[in-house]
Amino acid sequence: MNIALIADDKKKELMVQFCIAYCGILSRHNLCATGTTGKMVSEATGLNIQKYLSGAQGGDEQISARISCNEIDLLLYFRDPITPQSNTANLLRLCDVHNIPAATNIATAEALIHSLEHGDLDWRDIVNPTRI
Repeated sequence: MNIALIADDKKKELMVQFCIAYCGILSRHNLCATGTTGKMVSEATGLNIQKYLSGAQGGDEQISARISCNEIDLLLYFRDPITPQSNTANLLRLCDVHNIPAATNIATAEALIHSLEHGDLDWRDIVNPTRI
């Protein structure tokens, strides 16, 4: 699966800790991330991550484009609900349009990762049988 990682500034350390905890599962998938988040996670875990621009420079839009092209299967976006983010609504809207599971907090991310580990996230073949 292609998994995208994004974390707002105040949630980057939480994303790093999450990826350390689930490194074994994440290592079996293709990962991409916005620049700073990807750099921090990669340095802490050794995971191979395709890094885009930082969020402020357009990395969120690069990941949005991949979602629009059905190239992302799962989004883990640890967002800071207190700090307004101008692109959050569009990113999550695209996930809804393209039936991409999106976690915006650690509780949902853990639920999705456990489902992924147990093979329960094959929804794309159900909602889009042409992928089979």
